[in-house]
Amino acid sequence: MFKFILFVLTIISTTLVGGPQYSFAIMTILLAHEMGHYFMSRRYGIPASLPYFIPFPLSPFGTFGAIIKMRGIIINKKALFDIGVAGPIMSFFVSLPFIIIGMKLSKVQRMMEDQGFIRLGDPYLFKIVQKFIYGELPPNYDIVLHPFGYAGWVGLFVTALNLLPVGQLDGGHVVYAIFGPKSRIVYLATTIFMLFLSIFYNPGWIALVILLIIFGMRHPEPYDMETEIDGKRKLLALLILFIFILSFTPSPFPEFNVLRELKKSL
Repeated sequence: MFKFILFVLTIISTTLVGGPQYSFAIMTILLAHEMGHYFMSRRYGIPASLPYFIPFPLSPFGTFGAIIKMRGIIINKKALFDIGVAGPIMSFFVSLPFIIIGMKLSKVQRMMEDQGFIRLGDPYLFKIVQKFIYGELPPNYDIVLHPFGYAGWVGLFVTALNLLPVGQLDGGHVVYAIFGPKSRIVYLATTIFMLFLSIFYNPGWIALVILLIIFGMRHPEPYDMETEIDGKRKLLALLILFIFILSFTPSPFPEFNVLRELKKSL
């Protein structure tokens, strides 16, 4: 009953932020992500709950996403890998039709100052789809996204965050399944990269960097650490890396600079 209440509240909060079309699309993407984890967990006999959606109408997304609870021990690296990749693959491929349809339904408009639009950074996938549909935009023109397109953008943003190869994020599961304890090197390198990004490019990442430093260096071991993952899964890991590159946005909200906002408030 509690999960259902959260589900309904998240529908309401996402509708308030982006309207019913956005709400339908983003709820579909988030549900696909969590059900990917859910079904893969059940496949390996790991008890898992149905998703808990997190409403948050004060955010530009209307939600903090969704989570499932897993109990028990993951048996081996194959199970860890499969559970880790299932969610991002589902959310990425479910986001694709919303991105394409939403981009086609969007409007190209001349951008003036103080129009009230939130400017978004473009993941590589958005740049590809934009060029395919609209070609090169004239100077001072931009795309005003249809709610489906915005939901697809949020879907990519969530997918990229989950695929950061750190700790117990989905990307951290994948890296640990491949490298085992040596994955701490990848975790550290990722944290340093995000710190560099925060200092020299987009201070908005600093809160995430703090969380990565606190929680991102550890990962529980599967019961069986001896059985290695096979070649097909290693190839799938390359696909996951490609999905991350297509989805990641170095500056998701280019006009929002934490340091600048702090200076304004002082």
